[in-house]
Amino acid sequence: MTTRTTRRSTLLATASAATLALLLGACASGTDAGDSGGTSGADTNDAGTRTVQSAFGETTIPADPQAALGVYTTDLDMLITLGIPLAGSQPIRSQGYTTFPSFFDQDALAGIKSFENFPEYNYEEILAAQPDVILNGLGYDDELVTKLPDIAPTYSFNGFDGRDWRESFAEVAEAFDRVEEHDAWTARYQAKVDDVKARLAEAGIDPVVAPVGYGDGEIIVSCYGTPCLVFKDLGLKISPLVEPEEGTTLGTEQLEQLAGIDWAFTSTAPDEKTGELDDPFAELAGNGLWAALPFVTNQNVAVHDLEMVYGSPSGQYAFLEVVEKALLP
Repeated sequence: MTTRTTRRSTLLATASAATLALLLGACASGTDAGDSGGTSGADTNDAGTRTVQSAFGETTIPADPQAALGVYTTDLDMLITLGIPLAGSQPIRSQGYTTFPSFFDQDALAGIKSFENFPEYNYEEILAAQPDVILNGLGYDDELVTKLPDIAPTYSFNGFDGRDWRESFAEVAEAFDRVEEHDAWTARYQAKVDDVKARLAEAGIDPVVAPVGYGDGEIIVSCYGTPCLVFKDLGLKISPLVEPEEGTTLGTEQLEQLAGIDWAFTSTAPDEKTGELDDPFAELAGNGLWAALPFVTNQNVAVHDLEMVYGSPSGQYAFLEVVEKALLP
């Protein structure tokens, strides 16, 4: 599956003239898409706003937002984790998803409607949600960075720039004056890491692990996204196949190179009809090289929701639980 950093979205061709007029007539937030740099301090204004620095320049956001919208589900998860009140409808991705990821805080999402906003962006639905602030982690898309402030004040960042997503999360928390909530999640996550790590050590469990994917007749072993962050936090040994910048891609005649992996972790989107996570390696069932791999014969393959891969608080915590369930008796 192509990573989001290489995808580009197009405007909906069916947008009505009236909607486009509303988009163009809405008040912009003052985001300067031509600047660059990290987040710095914020100034709180008398009018109930905060002026903050983002990677795209200075922007003014509400000091106490009451209807925030996240452009992608990872942004939504950050808003939830930081305790920021949500607009009444929020985006999900298509490609197998019909509702919010199951590992998100479902209580926080009670009564919230969903609309598809990826891989094609739905500006009409974003406008209809009537957000008072927008959190946009898809800062790699210049069009989004430019257009969203015409709907509501927008804080943009590139959540897919290769950094640990937790760096961006800390910057978002500072911008929205929610550092305490950020620190509470960090402490909760670290406590879970410490617990799992101690139990692994006590049980003498020390496997070689790797994120392993399959598509278009090829196996890909890569550290893209959250899995290797969790592996490293737990002190697990990661297969050297992940070490090249783009990981390692193998044809089905090269599968013996996977023999050094004890546990494979793989992601997939839910089945569009059943919502279940199907076996992404089903096509390889008749391949002798695949069947002979130790992690296959030992059934050491953990399948998890694709949305856990993209950096967000609930996604990282949920993947930590996937590892815990897989490795610990």
